[in-house]
Amino acid sequence: MAHIIIFASSKGGAGKTTVVANLGVAMAQLGQNVVLLDADIMMANLGLLLGLEEQKVTLHDVLAGGAKLSGAISSGPEGVKVVPSGISLEGIQRAKLDRLKKVVSELAKKFKFLLIDAPSGLDRDAITALTMAEKIVLVATPDIVALSNAFKTKLIAERLNVKPIGTVITRATGRNVDISHEGIKSTLELPVLATIPEDPELRRSAALGEPVVTHSPKSPSAKEFKKLAATLVKISAAR
Repeated sequence: MAHIIIFASSKGGAGKTTVVANLGVAMAQLGQNVVLLDADIMMANLGLLLGLEEQKVTLHDVLAGGAKLSGAISSGPEGVKVVPSGISLEGIQRAKLDRLKKVVSELAKKFKFLLIDAPSGLDRDAITALTMAEKIVLVATPDIVALSNAFKTKLIAERLNVKPIGTVITRATGRNVDISHEGIKSTLELPVLATIPEDPELRRSAALGEPVVTHSPKSPSAKEFKKLAATLVKISAAR
C-alpha cells in the first residue's frame, strides 16, 4: 500500500500544484515508485505543468464512469506517473466525486507513494479530497494571513484523522517581510519541510509546461524540491 499524502492550501496562488509536480518528478529521479493525482476537479492544472495537456483520458472520464483508471495514468518527466484531471466544462459536469475513493484505493495498491493535489480552500471538494489521505502537507506563503488559514486547514485535517507532517513554504523572498521559520513552526506547530524561493526559473519552466527540476536543475527552487523529495522519502521510511 502507498504512502498517501495530500498537499493542501487554504487559498489559490500558493503554488501547491507546482510543489506536487516538481516533488513528484524529484522523487521519481530518486527511483521512487510515485504517482500524482490531480484531485482539483474544478481547476485542474497539474497536467499543464507536466506537459500532459493533450492527455485523451483523464480523471474526469474515470469519475464519470466512461473510462478505466489504467487509461488515465500517464507517464510524465523522469517516468513519474500522473493521473491528470481534464479542463473541459463538460468533463467537470459529468465527474462524480463519490467515485474518487475507489480511484485512490486502486492507485494505493500499485504505487509506493501517492501524492494528491487537493483543491484550494475548504469547500466540499477539498474536504472530500482530504478524507482520502493518510497524511497532509500544508503549502503556504510566509505571511500571517496564509499561515492563519493553513492552521484552520490543519485543524480540519486532524478532525478527519489525516496526520499533518509538515509545511512547505513557497514564494519566499528571504527579506524581513517573510515570517521566520521559528514563527511558522510556532504558528502551525509543524516542522518546515522546505522553503521554495521566488525564482524566475520556476515561472519560466511553468510557462513551458516543464518542471523546474528538469528544466533548470541547478536553480535555487529545483535544489529545494530535490531536498524535499529526499526528506519525504526519509520520513516515510521511518513511519
